[in-house]
Amino acid sequence: MPLSQTEIETYHRDGLVIPADYRVPPEILARIDRLYQKLIDDNRGNPDFSPDFILGPHLDSRGSYGIKGDPEWLEFARIEEILDMVEQLIGADFILWGMTIFGKPARVGKATPWHQDGDYYPIEPLETITVWISLDGSTPEQGCMKFIPGSHREHHIYSHHFEHRDDYTLAQVIDDDQVDLAQARDVVLEPGQISLHDVYLVHGSEANLSDRRRMGLVLRIMPATSFYNHNSGKIKEDAGSPHGYSNRALFLLRGEDRSGRNDFSRGHE
Repeated sequence: MPLSQTEIETYHRDGLVIPADYRVPPEILARIDRLYQKLIDDNRGNPDFSPDFILGPHLDSRGSYGIKGDPEWLEFARIEEILDMVEQLIGADFILWGMTIFGKPARVGKATPWHQDGDYYPIEPLETITVWISLDGSTPEQGCMKFIPGSHREHHIYSHHFEHRDDYTLAQVIDDDQVDLAQARDVVLEPGQISLHDVYLVHGSEANLSDRRRMGLVLRIMPATSFYNHNSGKIKEDAGSPHGYSNRALFLLRGEDRSGRNDFSRGHE
């Protein structure tokens, strides 16, 4: 299997792992880049569209922020080697419930404040793994992701507040006194390299002030033992950005819906 026993232990101990021996093939990276440029072209004139933060590129209906996507993006969520790694970490049955592009253009790429993803996910019980595919490579100079090792272990959501800023990709910000940010580590990736992290992990990133883009494709995958509650009172779209959580389309990637409750018709044309 792609992940060694040591890498599996690293994921459970730190909340994040970078597989040492795996790279997404160059021809797939080239397709991602081509589709990213097409996405930008297809959404010209949309005042809510930003190449920094694109939700639902795999959906051909206009969803979050009015983005018009392309189902071809779904192929990148079905790369067998990546799915094998996901299976090693969360089990044989799992569901894709989201996809995000962090474009982070050169010199103007926005920061992502310190946060936990799970603060605003309507998943019961809350379990999700995030797969981060690096297109360009990711360094501190480009504003690579940073994380607090072990901040996921208690499965605890810390208190957050909303900060609506033009230089942030997200509005949800963890309260300053919740974690020791001095423990932060950089997630440095080569082009084609991936990282996988736990939903409870505290993470963020600085702005990209370098001359190189830092584009990454993110897959949100939950175990099929969990229930994605489209009607959850946890959804705060009126308080933050219109992420479209109440109409997210689900895709069974492997196995079966163990919860027996997930709605695979919602959000699909």
